[in-house]
Amino acid sequence: MKGLVIAEQAHVVNILPPVDITGGKKSQAFSMAKHGHATILLQVGVSAAAWTSIVVQAGTATAAIGSDVAGNTAIPFSIYKQETAGADKDVLGARTAVLAAGYTPSANDGIFYAIEIDASELPDGSPYVQLVLANGSNSVIASAVAVLTGERYAGVSSATATA
Repeated sequence: MKGLVIAEQAHVVNILPPVDITGGKKSQAFSMAKHGHATILLQVGVSAAAWTSIVVQAGTATAAIGSDVAGNTAIPFSIYKQETAGADKDVLGARTAVLAAGYTPSANDGIFYAIEIDASELPDGSPYVQLVLANGSNSVIASAVAVLTGERYAGVSSATATA
């Protein structure tokens, strides 16, 4: 087989099933202790208006959805953006560095982001990562999946990254 078989050569974590993020949402935290890299694919469906920010946190332990990851610290990250409504849905912009304060997303419908994080960029002793979507009263439908790669102990079936 040619190419990347994501189910075998990566670990997929459904960190935020499709949901209305009115009032803000925090994703399930996941561990990068056994992986070298994470790509978070954040999709936005319908957006009533602009939402506030996308922040990535690192922490010392996992958290239930809606709770901060233990020992949380906002961290810088890289982002690729597809923010043009009605445009080709597979053309991302250039890699952009984002400060720990986060990124202010577009209000357009049907957009997505690829957020890139290397394990080497995480603070010492904080292998857990969590996506925090801040939003006021605007209805915005979003979802996120983390694709973990560079597994240190690869196998046909990988262990959980959320425990």
